[in-house]
Amino acid sequence: MNQIIRLVLLGKQGAGKGTQCIRLSRHYVIEHIATGDMLRAAVKLGTKVGLEAAEYMEKGELIPDDIVIRLVAERTSIGIARERGFVLDGFPRNVHQAEMLDEILVPEALDAVVNLKVPTNLVLKRIASRRVCADCGATYSTSKRPRVDWICDNCGGEVVQRDDDTEAAIQRRLDLYEKETKPLIAFYQEHGKLIEISGVGQEEVVSQRLAVAVDKVLSQKTNHVG
Repeated sequence: MNQIIRLVLLGKQGAGKGTQCIRLSRHYVIEHIATGDMLRAAVKLGTKVGLEAAEYMEKGELIPDDIVIRLVAERTSIGIARERGFVLDGFPRNVHQAEMLDEILVPEALDAVVNLKVPTNLVLKRIASRRVCADCGATYSTSKRPRVDWICDNCGGEVVQRDDDTEAAIQRRLDLYEKETKPLIAFYQEHGKLIEISGVGQEEVVSQRLAVAVDKVLSQKTNHVG
């Protein structure tokens, strides 16, 4: 498809957002913009915004909105994201950020916001078993391991359990999600952007559900333009 599509994927920690964003980006040839990866890369490179973010990350605190929005504004305005579109993963996380996102996208706008729904008990199991590549961020689990001894299949980096995937940290993130993201879901629902998709099932099955929903949005755009 040649149409530009601009998406946001929402969901609890462990709902499978990262995996499904990667699948969406490959299927529609759009940019996968993961704010967590962008921040970690900026910190590793020692950029100005990275140094600002590092102070908060070292304390385990959330990154201020103005830092994140600067990264998102730059990334959505260049390359594939500008030419074909994008799927945002990890942003926005509250209504204020959603309003800021609308501002930086003008004169364009988001086409759809997909809420990937997964029960909390299943999310907790997924996160407890999750492992990630320390270098490229590729995701694995104790039941879906790399081919060779916890070495990333993609880049050869070490596959580890994230420091913030402890039970206490997980519960804190889920509590924060309930507090901040529920109003965000209501915000997008009021603006006619929200699509809710079940994230339960095999990755391929969930991907098919997402593709059907996105294809419908693209079809509606075509009809509107026509």
